[in-house]
Amino acid sequence: MLKGRKIIIGITGSIAAYKVPLLVRLLKKAGAEVQVIITPTAKDFVTPLTLSTLSGNPVLSEMYDKQDGSWNSHVDLGLWADLFLVAPASANTMSKMAHGGADNILLTTYLSARSHVMIAPAMDLDMYKHPSTKSNIELLQSFGHQIIEPTEGELASGLCGAGRMEEPEEIFKIIEAFFKKKTKLSGKKVLVSAGPTYEAIDPVRFIGNHSSGKMGFAIADELAERGAEVTLVCGPVNIETKNNSVKRINITSAQQMFDECTATFTNMDIGIMAAAIADFTPSFVAEQKIKKGDSTPEIQLEPTKDVLKHMGSIKSDNQLLIGFALETNDEVANALKKLHKKNLDLIVLNSLQDAGAGFQHSTNQISLIDRGEHIQAFELKEKTEVAKDIVNRIEDLLS
Repeated sequence: MLKGRKIIIGITGSIAAYKVPLLVRLLKKAGAEVQVIITPTAKDFVTPLTLSTLSGNPVLSEMYDKQDGSWNSHVDLGLWADLFLVAPASANTMSKMAHGGADNILLTTYLSARSHVMIAPAMDLDMYKHPSTKSNIELLQSFGHQIIEPTEGELASGLCGAGRMEEPEEIFKIIEAFFKKKTKLSGKKVLVSAGPTYEAIDPVRFIGNHSSGKMGFAIADELAERGAEVTLVCGPVNIETKNNSVKRINITSAQQMFDECTATFTNMDIGIMAAAIADFTPSFVAEQKIKKGDSTPEIQLEPTKDVLKHMGSIKSDNQLLIGFALETNDEVANALKKLHKKNLDLIVLNSLQDAGAGFQHSTNQISLIDRGEHIQAFELKEKTEVAKDIVNRIEDLLS
C-alpha cells in the first residue's frame, strides 16, 4: 500500500521527536520514500545523522545549504509529496501553521504543499488544553488537515494527562489506512457541480437561490483526497477548495452549467451534480438597467435545460451519475421519482424540514437512495463528514 508513496515528515522541537526514527524505519520498510525536514530546535532531541541514515535522504533544516551553496526548494518539495506529516507538532509550530508563519523550511514547505496534511501534536498537558492551542487545532482542521490526537499518559514534565504524541506504530497504521482508502478512486475522473446559478434580468439584477456551494466543494475535496481527478463546475460562490489538485471551472447561468457539464461528462467516470441549478430563466434580458417607473415590469420565465436529465440520457454503462434532491414535502416519493426519471445510480436526499440541513448551513442531514430503492439514512453532520458518507457509498457502487 505504501510502495513508492512520497512522504514528508516534519519534526519540531519536542521531546517526542525521539520516537520519529522508528516511524521512518517502518515507512521505509513498507516501501515509502521519506524526506525528513527538521526545525533547528528539533536537533536538540534527535540527530539529523540518525534520520538521514534511516530515511536514505539528507535531512533538510535550512533553506540554503552553506556547504555546497545549493538552494533547498520548498516549492519542489511541496509538489513532490503525497503526504505531509508533522510529528511531533509543537504548540509553536501549529500556531505558525494556522496563521501563515514561514520562518523555516518546514513551514514554507507546508505552505507550498498540495498533499494531504497530518498533524501529530505533542506537548505538556496545560499547553494542549490552552484555548489558543485548541483554537489553532480547530483552524487547522478547518483547512482539511487530519489531527492525530495525542494520547494520555505520563508526560516529560511529570504530569499525567493528554499530550503524548501517538506511538509510531499507530501513526504508521493511520498513514497506511489513508493510502488504502485512496485506491478505489485513484485515477478516476469525476465531475462535480456546486453552488447556485444566476439568471439575468438586466445587467445588474438576477434570479438566484441561497445555495452556498459548501456541499459540492466538500465532496470535491474528499474525492481529491482519495486520489480522484476532480473537475468542479461551480456557480457564483465565495469559497475555495482545500485541495489544490481540483480543477475549477466557474460559470454563472444555468445555460453555462449545462454547456460545461454535458461537454465534460463524456470523458468522466463519475458525475455528481450537487449544484442548485435554476429551473426557470427570464425569456428576455434587458440590455439596460430597468428603471423604477409608473408601471411594474413583468418578467416572463421559460424552463432551463435539464442538465441532470440530459446527462442521464447520455450516460454509458461504465459511468455513475449521482443527483441531489432538496425537498419540502413527500421527500422520499419525490426523490425516487427523480432517481428513475433521470437515470441516476444514486440520489442524495435532504429536506428543508430538517433543522440544520439545506442552504447556507455548515451541516446537512441526508439519506442515500440507490437504484434498488435501498435507503440509507444519516444523522445531522458537518458537510465535510457528509461528503465522506457520500463518497464511501460511491466507492461501494464502484465495487
